[in-house]
Amino acid sequence: MPIPDYQSLMLPVLRVLADRKEHSVAQMRQRIAEELKLSEGELTERLASDSTTVFVNRIGWAVQYLKAAIAIKALRRGVYQITDRGLALLKQEPSEINARTLRQFPEFMDFHEKGTASDSAAASAAPSPEVKATPEESLEDSYQVLRDALATELLDTIKNGTPAAFEKIVVYLLVAMGYGGSVEDAGKVVGKSGDGGIDGIIKQDKLGLDFLYVQAKRWKDVVGSPEIMRFSGSLTKKHANRGVFITTSWFSPDALEYVKEMPQRIILIDGRRLSSLMIEHNVGVAPAKTYTLKRMDQDYFENL
Repeated sequence: MPIPDYQSLMLPVLRVLADRKEHSVAQMRQRIAEELKLSEGELTERLASDSTTVFVNRIGWAVQYLKAAIAIKALRRGVYQITDRGLALLKQEPSEINARTLRQFPEFMDFHEKGTASDSAAASAAPSPEVKATPEESLEDSYQVLRDALATELLDTIKNGTPAAFEKIVVYLLVAMGYGGSVEDAGKVVGKSGDGGIDGIIKQDKLGLDFLYVQAKRWKDVVGSPEIMRFSGSLTKKHANRGVFITTSWFSPDALEYVKEMPQRIILIDGRRLSSLMIEHNVGVAPAKTYTLKRMDQDYFENL
């Protein structure tokens, strides 16, 4: 089954603690994972930032909210016990516990109060039961929306640019990825084809011990298997076994299947991946704003 959202995990957390004994967060995760019959794939699924797993993140926020509502209490780092308030919640036999449930407790509302905000403002700041994503997940979703918009803008700009500009973009990208040595070296070994793309050999390493054959097409239409066949033929003539085919459009299904059967190792980079690589390697983009997400350092306070 899919991993429940963090609000849906609050009740399972309380049930694990219902015996009034001390339980570590690791024990809670193990018990709940077994109860929900989560697969290995679900347990290892990671956030987009790869900072932690989705399951660990959601259990963490379920614990945080229950702690803020004084339904559970921390005995020491990572170890919790249910409170009388938490037991009272369980005695009501709720079908679920969410943010609306916890709003009845003033400590929970204080947890979300911002500065000198009024009680009504604080109430509106508390999480809604309809919000299923954790704060990290919401942040990463917003980041992905912005990144996708940037990728689209980059690709549109490349398509509307000149063939010469496209040639330079490909060279700069390959150098940023570690190929070609320097922009000057890479530019010298790129042969202009005159058809809106580039065809040439670029150093695969900075010393030039091996080479990478590159073909790039600033196209708006699909790239089919005939183009890949011609590219493969070029590799054979040059006794090369590695190549990269870059396009601003996309590859047909038969082209994608064809590269799997060829003796050479050919990487296909379509328009979406091209723009994504440009973002990843800071080609044609610049930082607009940087946010640093911080967490409390428990070791700092324990060592005081």
